[in-house]
Amino acid sequence: MKRRTFLLAGLGAGGAVLLGWSLLPPRQRLYPSRGIPSADGRIALNGWVAIAPDDTVTAVLPKSEMGQGVHTALAMILAEELDCTLAQVRIAQAPVDAIYHNLVVGRDALPLPPESDGVLRRVVEWYSDKLLREFGVMTTGGSTSIRDCWAPLRDAGAIARATLLEAAARHWQVPVTSCSTHDGVVTCGDRALRYGEIVALGGDLAPARAFTRKAPSTYRVIGTSPPRLDARAKTDGTAIFGIDARPAGLAYAAVTMAPVIGGAPSSFDADAARALPGVREVVALSGANGSARGVAVIANAWPVARRALEALAVQWDAGPNAALSSDAVLDALRAQAREGGGRTFRRDGDADGMLARAAEGTASAAGRVVAAEYEVPFLAHTTMEPPNCTVLAHDDRADVWVGTQVPGQARAAVAQVLGLDPERVTVHVAYLGGGFGRRLEVDFIGQAAEVAAAMRGTPVQVIWSREDDVRHDFYRPACAARLDAALGADGTVLALRACVASQEITRPYGARSGVRLARFDVRKSSVEGLFDQPYAFGALQVTHQLARHAVPVGYWRAVGHSHNAFFLEGFVDELAHAAGIDPVAFRERLLAGNERALAVLRLAAARSGWGSAPGVAADGAPIARGIALHRSFGSIVAQVAEVSLSPSRAIRVHRVTCAVDCGLAINPDGVAQQMESAVVFGLSAALHGEITIVNGRVQQGNFDSYRALRLAEAPEVVTHLVPSGEPPEGVGEAGLPPIAPAVASALFSLTGQRLRRLPLRLAEDA
Repeated sequence: MKRRTFLLAGLGAGGAVLLGWSLLPPRQRLYPSRGIPSADGRIALNGWVAIAPDDTVTAVLPKSEMGQGVHTALAMILAEELDCTLAQVRIAQAPVDAIYHNLVVGRDALPLPPESDGVLRRVVEWYSDKLLREFGVMTTGGSTSIRDCWAPLRDAGAIARATLLEAAARHWQVPVTSCSTHDGVVTCGDRALRYGEIVALGGDLAPARAFTRKAPSTYRVIGTSPPRLDARAKTDGTAIFGIDARPAGLAYAAVTMAPVIGGAPSSFDADAARALPGVREVVALSGANGSARGVAVIANAWPVARRALEALAVQWDAGPNAALSSDAVLDALRAQAREGGGRTFRRDGDADGMLARAAEGTASAAGRVVAAEYEVPFLAHTTMEPPNCTVLAHDDRADVWVGTQVPGQARAAVAQVLGLDPERVTVHVAYLGGGFGRRLEVDFIGQAAEVAAAMRGTPVQVIWSREDDVRHDFYRPACAARLDAALGADGTVLALRACVASQEITRPYGARSGVRLARFDVRKSSVEGLFDQPYAFGALQVTHQLARHAVPVGYWRAVGHSHNAFFLEGFVDELAHAAGIDPVAFRERLLAGNERALAVLRLAAARSGWGSAPGVAADGAPIARGIALHRSFGSIVAQVAEVSLSPSRAIRVHRVTCAVDCGLAINPDGVAQQMESAVVFGLSAALHGEITIVNGRVQQGNFDSYRALRLAEAPEVVTHLVPSGEPPEGVGEAGLPPIAPAVASALFSLTGQRLRRLPLRLAEDA
């Protein structure tokens, strides 16, 4: 009673407003704040769909297409609810507006395991949605695109369909209940009006008073696998990526950046570079938005600018990190992980006590204590299209052409550098030649604005070389983990304790990218895939030790799941071996009662032939199978890898069988393609990926020293979907986490070596 009195007494005018705001639902996501402009004969029915008299339907989408097929999948959702054909749909990039803010990224950042489906979770998600609707960001990442747009796109299509039905009914002067839609046509008896004809009538197209989403049993587009909408353009070369921007009068810029992390130029010869033919300007780079400091040369052609960098004769100040070493970083991480403790993300039962009793032999059905240490290195993104950005700066406005995952942050970065109101900056989002989290960053965008500011009125395109890209990335953090388990005599896992040591991603990213909500100490990404895994242990404790190092880190495909799946699944495999139980049967025991996860595990095992002899490779080398299961981004994926060794003991992965429960699969072929992409990307890291730093300098520079999986190394990937009526979940990253532990498991079966570090390397003398 006292608490209630205190709260009521404290509610002044501002408090009453806050209370009222708290009780209201999150604001609508159908109609943008600046109204809905119509152009080229198209009439916008809401912020997501416009229709032209020629029956063309424009899907206004806030997500960036970076090869994941999201534009096709989102267009399918809209076409389904609008009841038109997919062939009618064209794609337009959405402008920056609050209705397109990504709400799911906020929910995913909450340190709550999926099983905590209670009042607390619903309340916290309620406030997260409200906050991000007002103050969030437009972002493509975290495998959230389908999940974030699933509800508003269905509503947008359904209300547009209802609006067209009402307009046709008014035109015919019949009850709207007598009209129906099919393939972009409204019919009433023997009368018919195409959607484009209704728009051309020019009557009242105010939003319908009521609308109903289609029942899943009536879906005709969702669940099919049509050709991707961008396939033709990407095949015939007409697709426009950021690097293809060609505004009139374009100049080009190349950059040289400090070779030591945190370094800066102490001197350079700008006059010598300006004297070269074709060179137009030299610009000192201040390090905007977290980018490295350095110098840019603007010229009539990029090769000219690139060659002119040598004439600068830059002298570098190494700065405070001249002794920085990735080996030293990993040594420190190992020590932190062994120390244990840190911030606790999950504590179920008394893991410490159970481990202590098991070590003393006093635990119930005492068996043994199993302990292991795992680690992973820094990793670069190496997108196919290197970082690039084109900026045309005027005194009072600017245009930006770029492939970005965060158009709002891109706009803000350019506005800040040029001293403009963000509303005066127009961002033209192009196709991305890969993202993987690298294009969540705006360092190269702020840098391009700084370069373009030196030549206002002239568009300038900044292009990084591959060496620039690899040596000036925001890397996937290096991590170390210590895992301890108490294993009962019957193979029961009585307790599991895990401590991960790594740098934090969220706050540094927010500081350099201007994401306000990222100021909080979230850190959930550091332990995701450990604290929220689907297994049932007798007791569970997951903690994180925060490391502070000068290496710049950022979001990398699958983020924390990319390493925590390797830690946990590798350790589960160790526990199965220690218990003398088949790895699939051991996981079945840990998943008892989790029917969705069990179905995925069993499907992968059955389709891979688990339990049968795996056979031999073409050269007669024996093949072994390894399995791993992981839940991430709402989806559950199990993979079985079939592995052999070449005569030189090189690791060869022949086939990967994937089983996936991603809820309702919008485009099954698209899901399979993402599994293939994730397996190849994950294998590149598992077999080759490693960024090493010596004396503050990244040692790798191009694909000769930072290898990607070659075509001849790529395995056959076969994907099987678990049928589901649940809402769609993320798939762009979910296929990556299981591949490394599955291969490591197979290698143990093959060689007896337990590999606990990535990239996977066999001992030469074993």
